[in-house]
Amino acid sequence: MADKKAALYVRVSTDAQREEGYSIDAQEEMLIGYCVSRGIKDYEVYIDGGFSGSNINRPRLAELISDIEDGKISHVIVYKLDRLSRSQKDTLYLIEDVLIPNGVSFVSLNENMDTSTPIGRAMLGIMSAFAQLERETIKERTRMGMKERVKSGLWRGGGKIPFGYDYDSEKGILVPNADAETVRQMYRLYLDGNSMMSVARSVGLKYERMAEQILRRKTNCGYIVYNGNEYKGQHEAIVSEEIYNRAIRMMEERSRARYAEKNLLAGLIYCGVCGAKMRYQKWGKAGYKIYCYSQDKGKPHLSHGEKCNNYKIWADELEDAVKNDLFTIADKDIEDEREERKDASEFIDGQISRLNKRLKNLYNLYSDSEDDALTEAIGEIKKELDRAKKRKAELDREKHELSSIMEIRSGLKNVSDTWDYMTLKEKQNVLRSLIEKIVVTYDKTDIYYKLPIE
Repeated sequence: MADKKAALYVRVSTDAQREEGYSIDAQEEMLIGYCVSRGIKDYEVYIDGGFSGSNINRPRLAELISDIEDGKISHVIVYKLDRLSRSQKDTLYLIEDVLIPNGVSFVSLNENMDTSTPIGRAMLGIMSAFAQLERETIKERTRMGMKERVKSGLWRGGGKIPFGYDYDSEKGILVPNADAETVRQMYRLYLDGNSMMSVARSVGLKYERMAEQILRRKTNCGYIVYNGNEYKGQHEAIVSEEIYNRAIRMMEERSRARYAEKNLLAGLIYCGVCGAKMRYQKWGKAGYKIYCYSQDKGKPHLSHGEKCNNYKIWADELEDAVKNDLFTIADKDIEDEREERKDASEFIDGQISRLNKRLKNLYNLYSDSEDDALTEAIGEIKKELDRAKKRKAELDREKHELSSIMEIRSGLKNVSDTWDYMTLKEKQNVLRSLIEKIVVTYDKTDIYYKLPIE
């Protein structure tokens, strides 16, 4: 292994880079000066420019850690403790879990700290705590400042600017842009009775969820929402509060209406041909059919391929099939199976008892006369005993599973007796608690249960 070198670590954040004394050149100059004064000739400078000290995900720091673990570093020298990290947890990790175990000393010029000395090590925890406190204080001041901005009606700054607006940094407010008319059109289309998917397609959005997110933003009617609170903004509203509130009420009404539809298995059905989800669709006066989303050109983002040829099936037929399968399970009698497990368990108990007696007798014989044949016999009995104990553990587990299955089936029996009196919500809750998914492949239906109830 070659002679070890000192590592001069330099970090600057985007803002700190402009501050006197924190620039890359200034830090590097002071660190090299320290090495010259101490006669340290072999060193390398590790620079992370434009990286925050809130975490240790920095490329040159990662390289430095690797060099430390490879035994190449004798000292790590920084201008100031917070150049290494502003997090107490990260600082202590780097010092105690990386540097010290690898015999590397840590030096901070500003705090006059050197962990090769007892006093330096004692000061480490104290200084790390202060660095963490400073960072938390800055964060708190930033949050307070942002809240005060929002309370005065100014945009909170940073983050994504709402669709339909630009940000005027000089005035600190949002300003409607060319997309504002698109937002107004979306409200008009929705309030005229168009579906959310239709609204999204009309304005060139890929997903209906994106359209809903835009329409739900209260920024559109002149408010700013921050940490769950609403504040009147200084920006110009795109739509009136009356239009915004009408749209929100319509969303809630449609949501309740969708939930009230007799879609008992909605969200549980998957296509066995292409793997996409399957959906309910009103089929004239005859009822509902269920078909694959890959066959629905209105929702291409849910498609798994254009060539799916799975059948369209009647919803009531599938619902009856699932219900009958569930209640058939409830009627199954597993008492004979439980008796078989019980008989097998009693047999294994007897076998274990007999093997233990034989093993005890063999040990007694062995104590009187050490014989190779006895040693071999003891070994064989112990192996047989281990196998019997494993089988006993399996039977105990199966017995517990059977008890759970009987308990579930007892509950299902009660559900079967009261099914016709249950609400749709109650029926859906029962099915979703028991069924993982239902896979339909042409004329075949496979039901996958969450629990071992079959």
